[in-house]
Amino acid sequence: MSHNIIDELTWRGAINQQTDAEGLKEYVENNKISLYCGVDPTGDSMHIGHLIPFMMLKRFQMFGHHPYILIGGATGTIGDPSGRTSERQLQTMEQVQHNVDCLTNQMKKLFFDKDNEQQLTMVNNYDWTHNLSLLDFLRDYGKNFNVNTMLAKDIVASRLEVGISFTEFAYQILQSMDFLHLYQKHDVRLQIGGADQWGNITSGLDLIRKKEGAEAKAFGLTIPLMLKADGTKFGKTAGGAVWLDPDKTSPFEFYQFWVNQDDRDVVKYLKFFTFLTQEEITDLANQVETEPHKRAAQKALAREMTLFVHGEDALNDALTITDALFSGDVKQLSAHQIEDGFKNMPSATIGKESMNLVDWLIATNIEPSKRQAREDINNGAISINGDKITDTNFEVTAENSFDGKFIIVRKGKKKYTLVHLQ
Repeated sequence: MSHNIIDELTWRGAINQQTDAEGLKEYVENNKISLYCGVDPTGDSMHIGHLIPFMMLKRFQMFGHHPYILIGGATGTIGDPSGRTSERQLQTMEQVQHNVDCLTNQMKKLFFDKDNEQQLTMVNNYDWTHNLSLLDFLRDYGKNFNVNTMLAKDIVASRLEVGISFTEFAYQILQSMDFLHLYQKHDVRLQIGGADQWGNITSGLDLIRKKEGAEAKAFGLTIPLMLKADGTKFGKTAGGAVWLDPDKTSPFEFYQFWVNQDDRDVVKYLKFFTFLTQEEITDLANQVETEPHKRAAQKALAREMTLFVHGEDALNDALTITDALFSGDVKQLSAHQIEDGFKNMPSATIGKESMNLVDWLIATNIEPSKRQAREDINNGAISINGDKITDTNFEVTAENSFDGKFIIVRKGKKKYTLVHLQ
């Protein structure tokens, strides 16, 4: 690990823009810095795209600096215009509060160090904004913002043609107030965020200097926009976002997402998302070049990320399911692991009564005809719960199932169907 956190982030390709690169590097050489990153409670779970700036926060924490995680209980009621082409639907205050509670729990799980809780502070910007009157807001803050400057910021300029409400236009003032509040009350001197947050971050720095004087030491740093080698945005799949909530994206699906990354992207993600050392990542990068078929880098990435987000038991479950599906030996799986592993695979539903295998395969739409069913059985292409069946007279009964709920059929090498018994 590098001596200086900035050198470490540079090697990892994690810095996009800085407001004062030399000043920040010198500051962290000589001081423990307090820094923050915010997330708005627009939903009740973060997805892996949200993780990107927070992984940087975690790295600062590991270097002995003090991170503040800001949950935007106030800004979340308004909506950040960045990255959007239209106004967002406002959420009820009850929904915002529910989301705040869910995100707070997720953050604590990821970032609280059980041995040293002083290393991290959670804050909510609702606490210092909800009692502010409109007149005080306009006099104490609005007066410090030039509309022409605000209009020139990318996040606003990109919306001028389609229109932007005063509410979303004012978002950058609220975010600037956050930086000023944390600077004054907690000596927070650095804000980090995604590339789309540059305009908001620099607005905050402008406000700090107007209020605290031009010499105020405060900094901004953004993280690059994460794009895949094919030019598409990282973190989206055909099925939608990859969530950190295990009820939305199971640990097995989460593991599979990482293990299926392209060779061209995997080293970048190892640097960005894992806490593996430079030597370990260099070694894995060499294996991508020399033995890509072994997918050692992807497996390391999937293992590290699943362990970080979901813990050891969930990682072991994901590995067990993965091995079982690859080998076809599914007998060892628990009903819970089957539900996780087969959530998005083809499925069928049938009654629990005993039935000849040929008829059963047609009733579940696994086979198109009796002739094809018999042929596949005779050729050893059909497995029931991991056992190859070559007898066309075989009877399928509820006793063949997992917990009386599921039967797993494998046709050929890879084609699985989960049959629900009812």
